[in-house]
Amino acid sequence: MRKSLSDCIIYLAIIALGLVVSTLVIVPANAGSPYDDPAEPSLPRTDMIVTKGDTAVVITDPQIDFLSPEGVTWGVVGESVTEHNTVENIGSLMKSAKENDIPLFISPHHYYPTDHGWKFEGPLEKLMHAIGMFDRKGPYSLEGFGGSGSDFMPEYLEHIHADGTVITSPHKIYGPEQNDLVLQLRKRGINKVILAGMSANLCTQAHLYELLEQGFEVTVVRDATAAAKVPEGDGYLAALINFRYVANSLWTTKQTVRHIKHAE
Repeated sequence: MRKSLSDCIIYLAIIALGLVVSTLVIVPANAGSPYDDPAEPSLPRTDMIVTKGDTAVVITDPQIDFLSPEGVTWGVVGESVTEHNTVENIGSLMKSAKENDIPLFISPHHYYPTDHGWKFEGPLEKLMHAIGMFDRKGPYSLEGFGGSGSDFMPEYLEHIHADGTVITSPHKIYGPEQNDLVLQLRKRGINKVILAGMSANLCTQAHLYELLEQGFEVTVVRDATAAAKVPEGDGYLAALINFRYVANSLWTTKQTVRHIKHAE
């Protein structure tokens, strides 16, 4: 039997309504943040106990080029840094470590003129060199260093320059394999690390992997880091997923400060 025009219109309207309802079901209006932890995680829960004498706070790249609106990467990292309150949270970790006798280690990123003679580079290395990120005049020169993009954030200087803070030799790409961080930790009897800093999916993540391979327990402070948002992807989200997979613990700054305060 042939359908009338009105029947066809009603039929098409029902189909359209069904598509709309299906779309609403697939993408609920109350969807949470992409950074929220899964409601029903499948991986087993692990944790780390902070104890004085064998636990340290390690901060990667707490420098102007990453964390300041004056830095060369602010256009791509600024949104993430602001969203996670990263600058203030890193400062809280440093302050808590110094006040509670937890050793503070800084793993900085510096480039000297000789580093610009590399014959091949990955995408981020090429970009960093092109924009002069973390550049210094030389390993034994502080000419132009103060307040430059390679310098530490001003609000951190009282903690970084305080007695007992260990500033390691610079790492050059992402991980600590080429600097003396592991040596400095080992020589002080450290086997547990609270890790934070920049950038989440680059140096912070690379430090996490190497420290785990070296036999350390590592907690990552999830809101004391941040990363670039570019067409290739959200670096913070990429790192957060990996942190959940491999870190011994994943804490907020408030949780971390509480653990440090009650360490024995």
